[in-house]
Amino acid sequence: QVQLVESGGGLVQPGGSLRLSCAASGSSFSVNAMGWYRQAPGKQRELVATITSADNTNYASSVKDRFTISRDNAQNTVYLQMNSLKPEDTAVYVCNAETLIYTAYGRIPRTYWGQGTQVTVSS
Repeated sequence: QVQLVESGGGLVQPGGSLRLSCAASGSSFSVNAMGWYRQAPGKQRELVATITSADNTNYASSVKDRFTISRDNAQNTVYLQMNSLKPEDTAVYVCNAETLIYTAYGRIPRTYWGQGTQVTVSS
């Protein structure tokens, strides 16, 4: 079993910055890719950014010039540095991890999601 714990959300003024963190913990697992998604009221959940264990990254076009995703593989932690924040960035940001679970019969792929952290951009 794997748990994802997010932190770093909060209230920030337009043009400000926040840094989100997400740590994966548990037993008998390894992490392949990690990422961030977001969901606002009345909108579908959308991909923000992803990163693989080889540090290949992918960004939504709306955040590509403002957000940076990174990870610490040794700690199974992913970060999202958010700069030049806009009111339309307001959403619940959710961490995602693609993992392999080690069992007596082999490795099983499994996707996990965090509880989410609120980001509010308002003056």
